[in-house]
Amino acid sequence: MARYAGSVCRLCRREGVKLFLKGERCMSDKCSFTRRPDPPGPQKPGRWRRGVSNYGLQLREKQKVRRIYGVLERQFRNYFRKAERMPGMTGENLLSLLERRLDNVIYKLGWATSRIQARQLVNHRHIMVDGKVVNIPSFLVEQGNSISLHRRRRIEEVVRDSLKVKGQQRVFPDWLKADSSRLEAKVIRIPAREDIDHEINEELIVALYSK
Repeated sequence: MARYAGSVCRLCRREGVKLFLKGERCMSDKCSFTRRPDPPGPQKPGRWRRGVSNYGLQLREKQKVRRIYGVLERQFRNYFRKAERMPGMTGENLLSLLERRLDNVIYKLGWATSRIQARQLVNHRHIMVDGKVVNIPSFLVEQGNSISLHRRRRIEEVVRDSLKVKGQQRVFPDWLKADSSRLEAKVIRIPAREDIDHEINEELIVALYSK
């Protein structure tokens, strides 16, 4: 499946917000967005800028969420259609589905410093769900699922290093319960809207796809 192979720092600059796509670098003074928050492309002093239309605002919000979770357009549209069929608010259902992705769960647990690294851990068969190896980053966890590391000494060291980096810089989500010493975790409940730690206006996305 095709993946964006360009500079991820460029994506942060395009969306005008830090997306934390490069892990530890995003938390340091080396962050490109911190040093240069202007959007990519030629910057002409005094250049007249047109206002952004409602469609433009909706599109940018959708692109921002896509890039935060690292999903392609077709995947995102499928998540939206699934969210529409679920009871409750479509926008909140959409964000809950994205939060339940296995690569995002690994990132939230602090086992990886970025969702890109978390996706690699899953793809390389280092993650187990309910005692079975799962190598699909888009796998949706359910309430009661147990998550553990497929024991390999080198991978354990990588995960523990990640925990040290993120330990004092991220609030642990209430919908997950983890044992960092044993590198095990459990899904306590399905994530709700208040569990999303990014500034997202899901109503704009719903309006975009409802046209």
